Amino acid sequence: MTIFSPVSCLTAVPLVGSMAVLTIGGKNNKVARGLALSFTFFALAMVLILWHWFNPALGGLQFEEVHTWIPTLGVQYHVGIDGLGLLMLLLSAIVTPMAIAASSQIRESVALYLSLILMLEAGLFGTFTALNFFHWFLFWELSLIPAFFLIRLWGGSQRATASNQFFLYTMVGSVALLLAFLAIFLCTGKFDFMDLAELARSGGLLPSLASALDWHGFTVQRAALVLCFGVFLGFAVKVPLVPFHTWLPAAYAEAPSGTTMLLTGTMSKMGVYGFLRILLPIFFVQLRSVRTPLLWLAVATIVLSAYAAMAQTDLKRIFAYSSINHLGYCMLGIFSVLGFAGNRPGVANEQAAAMNGVFLQMFNHGITAATLFWFVALLEKRTGGLRGLNDFGGLRKVAPVFCGLMGIALFSSLGLPGLNGFVGEFLIFKGTFPLATWASSVSVLGLLLTAVFILTILQRVFSGPLRERWSQMPDLTAGERLALLPVIALMFVLGVYPQLVVGVVNSTAMQMVQQLRF
Repeated sequence: MTIFSPVSCLTAVPLVGSMAVLTIGGKNNKVARGLALSFTFFALAMVLILWHWFNPALGGLQFEEVHTWIPTLGVQYHVGIDGLGLLMLLLSAIVTPMAIAASSQIRESVALYLSLILMLEAGLFGTFTALNFFHWFLFWELSLIPAFFLIRLWGGSQRATASNQFFLYTMVGSVALLLAFLAIFLCTGKFDFMDLAELARSGGLLPSLASALDWHGFTVQRAALVLCFGVFLGFAVKVPLVPFHTWLPAAYAEAPSGTTMLLTGTMSKMGVYGFLRILLPIFFVQLRSVRTPLLWLAVATIVLSAYAAMAQTDLKRIFAYSSINHLGYCMLGIFSVLGFAGNRPGVANEQAAAMNGVFLQMFNHGITAATLFWFVALLEKRTGGLRGLNDFGGLRKVAPVFCGLMGIALFSSLGLPGLNGFVGEFLIFKGTFPLATWASSVSVLGLLLTAVFILTILQRVFSGPLRERWSQMPDLTAGERLALLPVIALMFVLGVYPQLVVGVVNSTAMQMVQQLRF
């Protein structure tokens, strides 16, 4: 534990950038874009330095910083990262400049738009590094505010409805989360996630609840389950899990594409991260007691969202439902490790495989989904905003590079071996089949349905006769190809050499599994 941590500096970088873009680049769009990209690349460089300094063999928290903040309320400034936190920082640092690059069509109030994106990045960094609820919740809510205004001010024709839905759903989840943690604090006097997790592992959480909660004859187990559900709701809305997902398609479709990239690439991972960092360690016993219903929710999230994607004709809505589907695999992996393992040989390895798969799926989906929405933005730029399946056909004849690169991203989303999307899903199913066979077997339907709508896009947008109106559609420019090249290369690198990520996060996954075996 250090007195000063580079993690705090990292969180401050986009906040400083947000103010600089508003004050210096307020009247010049080129200056504003240049400043915003400079700060995001600087943040990415800092994350890569942390990646280099990080010791993957330790597994626990590193770069910790603890300061007393409000001692009478048990509030500390406590930050730190393990393999999971570091991976989410890297994802956020990669997707943010991608989102700015995809926002070239924004022409009004450009400085304000870019400033809000940087503020959102700061919220993401804070969420993935804060370890005290009070401190963490500030960043959790900080990310909501700029996202709301990015949708409301620069979205499509239905942006008012979509932004209101987004705000109301996430606020309901946040209120439930806040009330649950206030009750926990009243019972335990603790806000620190690590302290609460240790209290749960030592068996001290239920006695603390029993001594402080007396809810009209509720047993302490039921009271704990109510608190667990409050925290669960906050994260389930953010992921989102079915049936808490209905805000997402409209928000993704109406938001400007750069904002959609941030919503799907990073903000959805805040919910999964919350399950892993907060809910699972503190309420493991309560989650285990409702494991079967949770597995059904994961299966429904995977299968129903993939089925819904097949019924869409708007590319953004297809990828929105696809995003729900892919994050459903993460939830399947998380809920599968809830089973009582006892001393059965090999179970810990399967749990670790599932957990590693969840980590990889979070990162790979963030990269792939953001890239797909970037391609939608490029398509809209060339077609005056059109993005329907029925609007195109035969584009590979006039834009072969565009179709080829987007095809790689589509096959990555499909989980084609050799690309990054395959490895995470493979590890999740490898781990979950022995742990939750029935749930894994039904969830395989999601893979089949995903193949159907991905191949439908390839057929109806890229193949077939070319419409006359698109005969002069330009292919990707040299600058666009150069911008897309790193992320496309990353898909191949992680598909062929996933150890680049697994080697960093495996010890964290193993430690999480070991801490849950009680």
